[in-house]
Amino acid sequence: MIDPIFKSGNYQLAQKLLDATALRHEAIAMNIANAETPGFRRLDVSPDFEKQLRSRVAAGDLGGAAGATLQPKLIEDPNARSLTPNGNTVEIERELLAMNRNAVEFEYLTEMVSGNLKQLKLAITGRG
Repeated sequence: MIDPIFKSGNYQLAQKLLDATALRHEAIAMNIANAETPGFRRLDVSPDFEKQLRSRVAAGDLGGAAGATLQPKLIEDPNARSLTPNGNTVEIERELLAMNRNAVEFEYLTEMVSGNLKQLKLAITGRG
């Protein structure tokens, strides 16, 4: 009875996006923690994840085994350049801005998912 709700395209998309924002938050925290580590290379979620997610959503192929294989992963940011002689590619201001943007995205997605669950609870119980 409840399975169709959790297998809907919007719910599965939100789940994948929540996975990516949680992983990106870990990367940002790691980047900030290593901002002074010589030779540390900035980490971020692979841009391939976004491309694959877009193509699967467009094809309507987000569920099942195909959707389960789509997981975000961390990679070194190939576009990050070292501004210091020690080879570190972390810019603390950029990381703080990315953390704020990521937090807003995460909050939006959790509100969307919890709103759907509240509607389900209201439909089942008749009260909020």
